[in-house]
Amino acid sequence: MINTEFSKCISACTNCSLICTECATSCLKEKDLEMMRECIQRCLECADICQLCVRMQQHNSPFLKEICELCAKICEYCAEECEKHSHDHCKKCAEACRQCAEECRKIAM
Repeated sequence: MINTEFSKCISACTNCSLICTECATSCLKEKDLEMMRECIQRCLECADICQLCVRMQQHNSPFLKEICELCAKICEYCAEECEKHSHDHCKKCAEACRQCAEECRKIAM
């Protein structure tokens, strides 16, 4: 694989992890916390897999393709939930998740 592919994926994963964490934190401040519960959970899971994906790319793990594919799936899963909400932080998160999924799939191919 070309280093620029890793670089783009690492950047997208890092960005997604940060934005997902930000979204989860912002969701915790919303008035209807129960309505945001699923969004918070998915954002936290997504942030975690994105961080793992970055580390595995740095190690050039033999499981990188599988990890990137899983990361893409979890990013899509998070984006689907965030898109259900009208909050700006959720919209921003869904966009970051979609971009990350796209970059991860390039590595997973």
